[in-house]
Amino acid sequence: MLSSLFTFLPSKVMRGSHGQMKCPPLHFQPGDQPGMEGAVRRGQGPSRFAVSALGWRARQGCLGDREVGGQWTLLLAQECILSGIMSVNGKKVLHMDRNPYYGGESSSITPLEELYKRFQLLEGPPEAMGRGRDWNVDLIPKFLMANGEGDKGGVMAGVGVGLWGQLAGGHTPETGPPDQLELLQGAALTVAFPAPAAGQLVKMLLYTEVTRYLDFKVVEGSFVYKGGKIYKVPSTETEALASNLMGMFEKRRFRKFLVFVANFDENDPKTFEGVDPQSTSMRDVYRKFDLGQDVIDFTGHALALYRTDDYLDQPCLETINRIKLYSESLARYGKSPYLYPLYGLGELPQGFARLSAIYGGTYMLNKPVDDIIMENGKVVGVKSEGEVARCKQLICDPSYVPDRVRKAGQVIRIICILSHPIKNTNDANSCQIIIPQNQVNRKSDIYVCMISYAHNVAAQGKYIAIASTTVETAEPEKEVEPALELLEPIDQKFVAISDLYEPVDDGSESQVFCSCSYDATTHFETTCNDIKDIYKRMVGSAFDFENMKRKQNDVFGEADQ
Repeated sequence: MLSSLFTFLPSKVMRGSHGQMKCPPLHFQPGDQPGMEGAVRRGQGPSRFAVSALGWRARQGCLGDREVGGQWTLLLAQECILSGIMSVNGKKVLHMDRNPYYGGESSSITPLEELYKRFQLLEGPPEAMGRGRDWNVDLIPKFLMANGEGDKGGVMAGVGVGLWGQLAGGHTPETGPPDQLELLQGAALTVAFPAPAAGQLVKMLLYTEVTRYLDFKVVEGSFVYKGGKIYKVPSTETEALASNLMGMFEKRRFRKFLVFVANFDENDPKTFEGVDPQSTSMRDVYRKFDLGQDVIDFTGHALALYRTDDYLDQPCLETINRIKLYSESLARYGKSPYLYPLYGLGELPQGFARLSAIYGGTYMLNKPVDDIIMENGKVVGVKSEGEVARCKQLICDPSYVPDRVRKAGQVIRIICILSHPIKNTNDANSCQIIIPQNQVNRKSDIYVCMISYAHNVAAQGKYIAIASTTVETAEPEKEVEPALELLEPIDQKFVAISDLYEPVDDGSESQVFCSCSYDATTHFETTCNDIKDIYKRMVGSAFDFENMKRKQNDVFGEADQ
């Protein structure tokens, strides 16, 4: 076992045209997590590389003919999750990123001074903000849905070192959920027990065992906005009766609706109560239970997590299942159905980068992309600093292919630093607030997510709240004022307005597969839908979570762990 910091040099020394070495050495700190040489280090930039003698293949800014020969599935920035998935599926992956860190837009900025520089606040943070290195600020904050699309009540086996394994080790809904879910590699453990349907990203983490490299905390509350105030989202019969969000008669009607949802089984017509899940619209279901507009607002947007009201005239089955899964997840975790990684979302792309490298993927950071080379309408390579990496397929975010995307709107995000928890949240250290569109006369919802020092993303006693929404007017900042009023007083604001892009074609002809921009939502479900869609277009078959399971005998360097 290696026990000291050392410099890892590739066996094939990469040299420039004059023979000098072009890429700096990479550093590796053994033993960051039990039994895991080269596990992800805390911090930012090149120092965060997880380089292991057991299989990490990372490069920083150098292409050489011997390394680039052959055919790659080439991935460019922001696509760390896809790079891990494609590597597990046997693709030869080269991941090039123009940035000096993993994750592109989904990274976490540290130290705090870098955030001030990014937003051109030259005065820098005041002393009251504490040490800059104590901050890890997400540029695009999102929570992970613990329960989501998946195998309802099925059995997941062999994931004991992950999330459900920790719950199985003594934590059940009856004994109460742990506040912090430790997702570190522990003793070898095989688990086979009834598991809830995992949220799409959580399922990807579990099946690929990326949970080995991450720690999570349960988000402490989920709230909804009504009439200028916020209320806890009721999702059970007991909460419905106790909620101040509704009047007495409305509570009873909503309770009956929740009982219907809880008992609903799409395979048992006896539970339908006169509703046809394939043809009855959700609007008609609400009408059946005589629910008012305010209840419809928080049910559709805070429980079913729809961004608009388009779902009202669609068949009710998907909405019922969304509400059912939200309630099941809340019952399991007690506080909310959401999880958030300690040290910020920047840990997620690093975890999937680690996964890709273990399966033979190669990473190159600080690597500019000069041109995408096409022949007969198909991609054949990428040119960088005078050298070419050949590939058969390419996955990238919209910034790399501006001629292959169209603008689909804008999103505004305002990062707010606070010295207090948000009012009327029971002093929660983390929470989500959804402001339904109808409550503020808009076409789309406003979202607030708040994390704090309890998640190792801020200095002691500090909180980070981010308000976001889809831009609808020429004055975006005014559009989020209802959210900002909930956060007052605010120590510092950082305002970002980003264009939203979507690909103009499916990539089947060019073999260039472009992702969509991150939307304004505070959860990963829409992002996971995009990942699954790209996967299907690339390989020609639907995304199958079973294919994501890591097999010990095909993991480079980890067979003995």
